[in-house]
Amino acid sequence: MPFVYYGQGISQFYQDFIERLMSELALNGTEITNTRIGTEKAEMDVKYIDENGKMSIVVDGENVKVIYDVQREREEVRRGLRGALAGAGIGSLMRGVLRGGDLKDRVIDAASGAIAGGSYEAYEGYDDSKEERTIFAQELAEAVKQVEDDLQYIAQGQEAAREAVREKAREKSEEDQELMEELEEVYVEAISLKEEIELLELEGSDVRKSKIRVERAEQLYHEAKEAMKDRDYSMVRAKVRASNNMVEKARELLDY
Repeated sequence: MPFVYYGQGISQFYQDFIERLMSELALNGTEITNTRIGTEKAEMDVKYIDENGKMSIVVDGENVKVIYDVQREREEVRRGLRGALAGAGIGSLMRGVLRGGDLKDRVIDAASGAIAGGSYEAYEGYDDSKEERTIFAQELAEAVKQVEDDLQYIAQGQEAAREAVREKAREKSEEDQELMEELEEVYVEAISLKEEIELLELEGSDVRKSKIRVERAEQLYHEAKEAMKDRDYSMVRAKVRASNNMVEKARELLDY
């Protein structure tokens, strides 16, 4: 049975995942050869200490799946450590014994002084250890987790940056709306006062000063709208404020 590991929710980083995983494994002493990397699947041969195998990396929905198939020598070890050295684990034993030489002799050497009476269980063979995590399988699990954590951190940072952009866009949208409302208010005031001035002018009142100012207020409104198109918010605010002042001054002059 192959060993299967998942990098959760990082399929968008597929290529980066491969590069980081290969680097992580290489730094830990893994020899990687015959690398074949496609857009959705990568395959390679790996060797770690005396353990050889084939590894593939594929996109699986939102995840990245890593499959490791160990290529074992069919040497049988009739008896070995299992329960007696549970504290260290069979992986730790194998880390010590898979360094060359006859496997059975290495196990016996590693076990000397530690095996007493029935303190070990029958270990049917190296080939049967498919149910146990191998040395490289352990290294691979840790490497996949490390790379997944790194990419998740990057993903979170990117999402935070995107949210900041969205928030800024929302703020700009709200600012646009507020300024547009102010613009419309000053325009309504200017047009309303302009109508009043025209009526007073027809009645013979001297409204020249007020008329000049209300016309200027209307002009400022149009200039503010142009600045709004360019998103020059500082200019928009200045024009709105000036237009309001013109309207207020024109109304004051009418009251004299």
